Amino acid sequence: MPPPRPHIVWDWNGTLFHDLDATIRATNTAFAEVGLEPITLEQYRALYRVPVPRFYERLMGRTPTQGEWEVMDGLFHHHYKAHLSACDLTEGVRELLHGWHSAGRSQSILSMHGHDELVPLVHGFGIAPHFLRIDGRDGPSGGTKAEHMVRHLAALEVHGVRPSTTVVIGDALDDALAARSAGAGAVLYTGGSHSRAGLEEAGVPVVDSLTEAVSLAERLAVGRAAS
Repeated sequence: MPPPRPHIVWDWNGTLFHDLDATIRATNTAFAEVGLEPITLEQYRALYRVPVPRFYERLMGRTPTQGEWEVMDGLFHHHYKAHLSACDLTEGVRELLHGWHSAGRSQSILSMHGHDELVPLVHGFGIAPHFLRIDGRDGPSGGTKAEHMVRHLAALEVHGVRPSTTVVIGDALDDALAARSAGAGAVLYTGGSHSRAGLEEAGVPVVDSLTEAVSLAERLAVGRAAS
């Protein structure tokens, strides 16, 4: 029996989808409505954490109440949607997805973006045929990706995907933690929500471009299959 082919699980927001400007604008607009000071991109990348209530805790100096979290989360998503149409795929993504797919390898998307909004967004960019599966968040926001990753990879077993030859590419510490929980490898990308220093806390490879990420993911998947 041939070995499982390399598989990439892509993160969406901040990885395939370059929405960081929209995220910062929505965050600061929401902050203004609840009396918090605006933050810069550098501050956002230094402070951002998943689950997202930890991000607000670092900003406020205390854990937000459930009511505060729900208000801030609702405001953020309201303003984020207003900026969404100005966002595009990260530079070079179409070519990378096509190249990986054309080489006979497989890929999928797992995002904490709401599923019902994610799927038409991916289809709208015309890239959906490259993916075996597209999964977004199907419950309330604010959680971590680990449990979702385990379910995502279990659903891909029918396609011959195995965690041992899977590499997650994302822009957050949570992507690396989710990969580890599911037995997959990970490569983290500095173009999204975290600073390089923050990403390096995960103890996995950190790269500055998605081209580097895909090249490294291939080497990691092949190496994991051989070990």
